[in-house]
Amino acid sequence: MIKRTLFFGNPVYLNTKNEQLVVNYPDKEQEQKTVPIEDIGVVVLENPQITITNALLEKLTNNKVAIITCSSNHLPIGLLLPLDGHSEQSERYRVQLEASLPLKKNLWQQTVQSKILNQAQLLQQINKPIDNMIYWATKVTSGDKENLEGRAANYYWRTIFEIPDFTRRQDGESPNHLLNYGYAILRAICARAIVSSGMLTTLGIFHRNKYNAYCLADDIMEPYRPFVDKVVLNIMEKYSKNEYEILTTTIKAELLQIPAMDVVIDDNKSPLMIAMSRTTSSLYDCYNGVSRKILYPVYG
Repeated sequence: MIKRTLFFGNPVYLNTKNEQLVVNYPDKEQEQKTVPIEDIGVVVLENPQITITNALLEKLTNNKVAIITCSSNHLPIGLLLPLDGHSEQSERYRVQLEASLPLKKNLWQQTVQSKILNQAQLLQQINKPIDNMIYWATKVTSGDKENLEGRAANYYWRTIFEIPDFTRRQDGESPNHLLNYGYAILRAICARAIVSSGMLTTLGIFHRNKYNAYCLADDIMEPYRPFVDKVVLNIMEKYSKNEYEILTTTIKAELLQIPAMDVVIDDNKSPLMIAMSRTTSSLYDCYNGVSRKILYPVYG
């Protein structure tokens, strides 16, 4: 069953009773609401006047819910995940830590190829040339020594939006703010799946920034990024520039559909959140010598 994403953008008091998340509002005329905790996958806390009890935090983390906190400018800045995510956690940590460099280089090759191919399929869907993208995907070597990921990204971002001289940057012009928000949601989904599969989010296969606690999430989410990009494209088609330049509740609601959007993985349609769990499970199988291939979704 697909887990629910809950977004709280107004002042609320959140607690728990009978394995339910209970929502109470400052306005006493608003009716109390409840949600079964077992149905929740992601909780986004945006308003600074939200109060949440530790008892609820305990139940949410025990149920492997990703809890995202937002800054004063409404962008996700924090992520709470359980420390104990799998019954075989110490064994799985050991297997992950002992992964050889050749294995990790091969895994990164697969990841980059999948990312470029998914980017190409999205470009093709919006009638952009992709012959160079397909060529680069076939030429990715172990560890991507030629940095074809970067070459493909340069072309991709110059092509995907009808915006002259657009560049992808955290602090860049619109729609960078939409991409930032969508990728933050995607990163939380990925980190949640990694923890549930009993692995360390910090220990990446390619990313290794010592200041980054989510290196592995940043690796594994790469082939999923084009699905977020498609949501952003849909927003830009649906709303005027004046409407989407501000992260309104309506725009955020569109981006918060990312966990539930359908993707195709291993020839089967699946909600993205469930597909991500299949990806991280297959990654552990690669670490453990059971498989040689990471399962990634195919854009189409």
